[in-house]
Amino acid sequence: MADFLSAYSIQNWLESCPQGYLEKTEYGHAPGENEPELFDGNEVLRADAIRTTVQLVVGERCALAASSGLINAAPDEASKRFLATQTLDEARHVEIFTQRLLDLGVRKNEIEDVISQHANPNLVSFAEILLEKVDKKDFVAGVVGQNIVLEGMAFSVFEMMYAMNSDLNPKFAHTLSGTIADERRHVGFGENRIGSLIQEYPEKKPEVEKMQKDMSYFMLATFSDAFRDTQAVDELERIGQERSHNEFRGADLGALSPEQMEHVLADTVLKEFKVRLDRIGIDYQTPATP
Repeated sequence: MADFLSAYSIQNWLESCPQGYLEKTEYGHAPGENEPELFDGNEVLRADAIRTTVQLVVGERCALAASSGLINAAPDEASKRFLATQTLDEARHVEIFTQRLLDLGVRKNEIEDVISQHANPNLVSFAEILLEKVDKKDFVAGVVGQNIVLEGMAFSVFEMMYAMNSDLNPKFAHTLSGTIADERRHVGFGENRIGSLIQEYPEKKPEVEKMQKDMSYFMLATFSDAFRDTQAVDELERIGQERSHNEFRGADLGALSPEQMEHVLADTVLKEFKVRLDRIGIDYQTPATP
C-alpha cells in the first residue's frame, strides 16, 4: 500500500504532470503553435478535423463525469486522491480538445450544436454503459470501465493519432502527447487498484465482464464508422499531400488503407484489453462484430 500511496499521490502528480511534461505549454502544446495551413480554405479537411475532435470531446466528457463520480464511491483515501487528480486531467482534456474546435473555426456559441451534430451514436452508447455503473456508485465496475476500457482505448487511439499527425500537424501531436502520458498513468491505477478488489469481491466478475463486452462492441462500431469515411484521405491524395509514414505498432500508416488502419487499431486495443484484464483477474469477453 505504501508504494501505491506514493505512485498515485497528489505530490507525484504535481511533479510529473503540471510541473513536468505540461510545463510551459498552453492547451497542451507549445505557445504560438497553430493548426496547419492545410486546413485554411479546405473545407473537407477542416470538417474532418472537427468531426474527429468532437469524438475526443465526447470521450473526455465521459471520462470527466466518470472519474469525478467515482471519488465518493472509492473505498480508501488513496484512491479518492488519485481520482481527484484524474478528474483534473480529464477536465484538462475536455478543455484542450474544445479549444481545438475553436482553433478550427467553430464559434463559442456553436460548440454544443456542433458536438450534438457530430457525436457518434455508438460512442454515446459506449459512454452511457460506463456512466450507468458510476451513477450506481459501483466502484469496481466503474474503475474497470473507466481506467481499463475507456482509458485503454483512448491510449491506443491517441498513440495512432499522434503517429498520423507528428509530421503533418505538430501542434495537435504535441497536444496528444500530454494526453498519452495522462492515460498511461490512469490505466496503471486501474490495474494496480482493481486486482485486489476483484479478489475480495469475486461475485462482481460476471457483471464486469458483460460490461467490458458491451463497451467493446460500441467501441468497435465507433471505429468502423470513423474509418468508413475516407473523404479526408481522398482529399489529401487529390491535393498531393503525402500521408505520414510514421509507424504505429510496427505498421506503416502511410501505406495502409483506412480499412487496414481500423483493423490495426481494433486489434491493438482488444489485445491490450486481454492482457490488462488478465492481470486483474477478469476473463476477457469477445464482443460481437458490428
